[in-house]
Amino acid sequence: MKKSVLLGVCATLLVGLTAFTPTQAQQPSANLMASGLVGKLEGPELILDPAKWPKTFGEAPDLAELVKAGKLPPVKDRIPAEPLVMKPLSEVGKYGGTWRRGFLGPGDWENGNRLNASDKLLFWDPTGTKIVPSVAKSWEQSADGKVIRVNLRKGMKWSDGAPFTADDFVFWFEDLYSNKDIVSAPIADMSPGGKPGKVVKVDETTVEFQFENPHFLFIDFLAGDTLIGGGQSVRQSQGTTYGAYAPKHYLKQFLPKYSSEAQVNEKAKAEGFENWVKMLHFKKDWSFNTELPTLGPWKTTRPINTPTWVLERNPYYWAVDSAGNQLPYIDKVVLTLAEDSEVINLRAIGGNYDMQERHISLSKLPVILENQQKGGYKVHLDLALHGSDTTLFINQSFKADPEVAKWLTNADFRRALSMGIDRNQLNDTFWLGIGTPGSVAPSVQMPQSPGKEYRDKYSKLDIAKANQLLDGIGLTKKDAEGYRVRTDNGERLRIQVQAVKALLPWPQQAEMIGEQWRKIGIQADVREMERTLATTRTRNNEHQIMVWTNGGTELLYLFPRHAIPVDPTEAYMAPEFATWYASNGAQGRAPTDPQMLKIYDLFKSASGQREAGDRDKTAQEIWKILVDQQYAIGTVGESPAQFGVRIVSTKLGNIPSRACIAQHCRTPSSSHAETWYFKQ
Repeated sequence: MKKSVLLGVCATLLVGLTAFTPTQAQQPSANLMASGLVGKLEGPELILDPAKWPKTFGEAPDLAELVKAGKLPPVKDRIPAEPLVMKPLSEVGKYGGTWRRGFLGPGDWENGNRLNASDKLLFWDPTGTKIVPSVAKSWEQSADGKVIRVNLRKGMKWSDGAPFTADDFVFWFEDLYSNKDIVSAPIADMSPGGKPGKVVKVDETTVEFQFENPHFLFIDFLAGDTLIGGGQSVRQSQGTTYGAYAPKHYLKQFLPKYSSEAQVNEKAKAEGFENWVKMLHFKKDWSFNTELPTLGPWKTTRPINTPTWVLERNPYYWAVDSAGNQLPYIDKVVLTLAEDSEVINLRAIGGNYDMQERHISLSKLPVILENQQKGGYKVHLDLALHGSDTTLFINQSFKADPEVAKWLTNADFRRALSMGIDRNQLNDTFWLGIGTPGSVAPSVQMPQSPGKEYRDKYSKLDIAKANQLLDGIGLTKKDAEGYRVRTDNGERLRIQVQAVKALLPWPQQAEMIGEQWRKIGIQADVREMERTLATTRTRNNEHQIMVWTNGGTELLYLFPRHAIPVDPTEAYMAPEFATWYASNGAQGRAPTDPQMLKIYDLFKSASGQREAGDRDKTAQEIWKILVDQQYAIGTVGESPAQFGVRIVSTKLGNIPSRACIAQHCRTPSSSHAETWYFKQ
């Protein structure tokens, strides 16, 4: 396909999407369907009627050999009595093969987490519009919204064969989450209206989450990419201890409660850890600890801090296909370390990966398409509906430099920065012209969109107005080169922009924005840094502006942390405020900005709103404030740039023509990679 034709096709990508409804996902126009670049949202079908479940079971040949050698129980004894049954997208697959993939080192832990996201209690169907069972067999909520009962699968087991029961939830709640040495403060997910909830065991396969206040959002939280709903793989990693359950039989040996503090500290020092808490955080991190029992389709057998991160089949995985074959089909996943995303793109174009969507650059789409036949792959474009692939999060709790903090917390300063950005130049350069310039607000097709005017508000290039605003707030003096100067010492005002070369070429995009800001007299010092370092700086409240995506915010309550500072782990907009919110005021610093406080009040009120329509209206009000205040500056979104350029080997089967790439879909997990298989 010639580049001119490609650009013509790409320019229409977002035009043909149909209106969003709770039961119908967005579909592109007929012309795009014919192009082969964008297909329809699809995936395997869950078979929920027990009468239609298979009565006999099969397994991978390597596991059958272990059974024969007496090293594993028969497959019928490894899967639960109530398995998750999936009818594959196209056909029953074949066992075997290694899925080759690329990653960027320990900071790229989400790369593997997303392959194992079925360890969430509840999940979403392949369209991202309907909550479906996952680890939990079923669920129910009381009429007053205060009790959520989760029903587990009878006979389900951890990857080491130990029973998975309600005790693993109580252990998480009482011994990990409620231990202040491990989790310093409760999270808002578990505290509607500021009142902490609790986890109660009803019986071996029944758990209740009980709250004093109504929590109608909790089921959405369990299914969304939230602190309580992220699943073991993501929420027990990187020093966090959320996700609602943990393997009691394995982790209790590292807790003082089950021996003594002296004993566990002695064990920690013998293994090279400073204390038992540091040891525990390592031991429950599936990406580092190969001994940790897990629930995902693949478990780590070679850790992430090596040149090849290896994940191998979980022999006790609790899902089967419609013919009774235990999943996954693919034996293992090997993620090979790459120096940077450029190397990942070159390897993908060369046919060295079997399926790669993470770190694939939209700007390379023409050459990717040119090399499809040579590389033995097919390209799919998956469209997103969040507002901004590249977002400038302005740190509202920054305080290291009072002069800079004064301007970062000034709404007109932020509005001026936004109007000083030429989004069309960014779109043409980095998005091939197929993105949609605008604010952080989601696509107007989404039920929580505040309207088209908020996609545009303060989000179009207007140099004259931007300069007028900066003059109006007192930044009138400039140095010899035309840059505005500080009001405290007369030196040039320098704003530091922190950018990670990760999902998109954010450092280069930030440099272009910095050049554009010269026209309004603002000096931007762009600092490119490694992801782990950048994350550490943001958690420590050391950054001024962080460049990241606001992906996932198209449905605000399912993934709020890229829109509102509620999660201290990724609160680029205000880490100290997020700590205050997440701890119900026990830690961090409370905002004094009345608009920020209003956002928090609105967000908290949604838990008590029974009807989804009412919650959508509340989300619209939140977006109106967010856009008006420009706490985060949007640039270009509604595109396939983030996880949406999918390179798939022609050897793989059961691959969807289009995948949901919203954050709550945990791309590619909502397509159920455990049903993919190698045809040869």
